[in-house]
Amino acid sequence: MLEVQNQIYLSDQVRELDRIAIEEFNIPGFTLMQRAAQAAFSELQQSWSHANHAIVLAGAGNNGGDGYLIAALALAENIKVKVIQFGDHSTLTGDAKKAHDFYIESGGLCVTFDKDEFIECDVIVDALLGTGLKRPVTGDYAAAIELVNDLASNMSSRNAAHVLSVDIPSGLDANSGCPLGIAIKADVTVTFVGMKLGLFTAAGREYSGRIVFNHLKIPKEVYQSMSATCHSIQLSDLHSVLGKRHADAHKGSFGHVLCIGGNTGMAGSVMLAAEAAARTGSGLVSVATLSKHATAAVQSCREIMVHGVDSVKELNPLLTQASVIVIGPGLGQDAWAKELLSRVLEFDLPMVVDADALNLIASEPMQKNAWVLTPHPGEAARLLKSSTKEIQQDRLQSVQNLQKQYGGVAVLKGSGTLVTGGITSENSTSICTAGNPGMATGGMGDMLTGIIAGLLAQGLNGYDAARFGVQLHAQSADVAAENGMRGMLASDLFVPLKKLINF
Repeated sequence: MLEVQNQIYLSDQVRELDRIAIEEFNIPGFTLMQRAAQAAFSELQQSWSHANHAIVLAGAGNNGGDGYLIAALALAENIKVKVIQFGDHSTLTGDAKKAHDFYIESGGLCVTFDKDEFIECDVIVDALLGTGLKRPVTGDYAAAIELVNDLASNMSSRNAAHVLSVDIPSGLDANSGCPLGIAIKADVTVTFVGMKLGLFTAAGREYSGRIVFNHLKIPKEVYQSMSATCHSIQLSDLHSVLGKRHADAHKGSFGHVLCIGGNTGMAGSVMLAAEAAARTGSGLVSVATLSKHATAAVQSCREIMVHGVDSVKELNPLLTQASVIVIGPGLGQDAWAKELLSRVLEFDLPMVVDADALNLIASEPMQKNAWVLTPHPGEAARLLKSSTKEIQQDRLQSVQNLQKQYGGVAVLKGSGTLVTGGITSENSTSICTAGNPGMATGGMGDMLTGIIAGLLAQGLNGYDAARFGVQLHAQSADVAAENGMRGMLASDLFVPLKKLINF
């Protein structure tokens, strides 16, 4: 059921899927727990085949139950293992108690938390806290997480260990992707039943490491009973949306993007956006920038038509020729910027709005159905009269609030970029699970703006252009990062972008 792996859920939804599987499809909860333990243990063996000393951190809930069964599997494979118990295990009930008793009957050893227990272990299995956690981690739980993170971060140490988290890194909010005070930093997270949103957005990717999904053989009918909160973007779907070019196509067949921006000292921004639109497949691309930049700008990409525009009067004829508008890259916030933006907003053409144009709109909010807004968390905070911290604490709600307040399509950039709005389908929120920290460099946002505009120019609706644009951008960066993340430039994405856009 590969399609299940592309569906992203909130924690309450996953619990409901679990309930449906148990109560309506008669799959015993302990059977699901056994399958989860086997999936996690198999991944442990594949990831660290030479491990011979494991520690399992077991909480007092079902996540801990998974841990006990993983420990029992390790015993059966002659791996030295012990379970460090947290919470009051005398209160264990149901499947968790059954798992605990099975481990003990198998000859397993349980101990209480002590840092000396971690000496010379190869792998730490994190089965402390599950997806239901809603409050900050404290006490021995917090102390253990801090110790595990210290051990995992110093792999040169004699006591270093790899970390496998069961279902979710303990301490990570399963919905927001934010640590609740402190959270495990896992090398691998094996997650079950449904993909949790928090694994993929905000700090979730940093804490989760490599994510492995297992649906535990739950029937597809269980998943058909509930709509996912969002879906991960699959670039393969772009092929059917974009289609192949006809043999008699010409440059007029693929739209004309007009990129407006490049205030004093920032001409490079608008040129990056323009070239990105061209590299994505727009038939024609023009740039409107300050006249003092025009000569130098055209030399950076000779296929772009560059126009010196020092007033709205000079912009007007360019607007009538465009099919898609980009405004914001290097725009600034002076009188020139405000004048050009005001004129552009009188048009109902599809447009991509970024950077300073977003900051200007934040001071005078309005709605337009035809635009795609592409803020990073700081810009989103200004648009929503909020703070960056509040945006990051609930990225899903934030992107939905942006779309509701401003209309069109909203893109909330960052780790786990979210895209919502603009269509009438049952589910109109997507998440990008690609990308890497090498993208934390100037010009990357301009590239994304141009890519989305290039797709709009070729006839995609705003939602499809935004979500596939985000994915093209991130996957291009992943290809570029194969040669290293440090020192990556936005322009390094042009070569992989061209390859990915063709099929």
